[in-house]
Amino acid sequence: MSALLHVERLDAGYGARAILEQVSIDVAAGEIVTVVGHNGAGKSTLLRAIFNLIPFRAGVIELDGRDLLPFSPERLLETGIAYVPQGRSVFPRLTVAENLRLGGYVVTDASLLEARIARVETLFPVLTERSTQLAGTLSGGEQRMLEIARALLVEPKLVMLDEPSIGLAPRLVDAVFDTVRLLRERGIAVLMVEQNVRKALAASDRGYVMELGQIRLADRAGALSDDPRVARLYLGKR
Repeated sequence: MSALLHVERLDAGYGARAILEQVSIDVAAGEIVTVVGHNGAGKSTLLRAIFNLIPFRAGVIELDGRDLLPFSPERLLETGIAYVPQGRSVFPRLTVAENLRLGGYVVTDASLLEARIARVETLFPVLTERSTQLAGTLSGGEQRMLEIARALLVEPKLVMLDEPSIGLAPRLVDAVFDTVRLLRERGIAVLMVEQNVRKALAASDRGYVMELGQIRLADRAGALSDDPRVARLYLGKR
């Protein structure tokens, strides 16, 4: 399977402080890939480096064979990568509808933006029901759905999610991972960083294990779930 996103020998960090060292990963079109590891392993830094939010980067980052290293975050949005950061990024004092419109700020054609919003609303009917509600009054799971829906307005080929289930009640975690699977059904690739290793791997096609800024393991998601090293370190199994 050819790679949509290709990252090879990526080094990244903050000034003299190196975080990532020789990281190589691939994500195919319509594939869900999860990066797991302990806190401080460099997982979130990887997503930020791909999205050009890190001061120092060296190596290869390509989307469909196109070099992304020179691109600004705004240009990356236009190229086909959307990034949903860790924590809440909705505008709490704006309505759901206003948040969605802000998500399409790079779409200059008004009628095209309206059509994309309509398509997104069919995927997330709860957002349509709550369109006039202030985003800050939504539940944590609904806010996460709004963030993902907003990212889809640029019609990305790849969505990067940083800890999509963090801080959510258990019943809402399943809804978030159902949303991730929905993206795959729509042909959108997903690169996800997630602490809930069990559920993340269950929703994924492949996975990578990162430790101290390096990739230590890479395999099919099911194989990683069955790997005794992963089970011991991340799934709480002996």
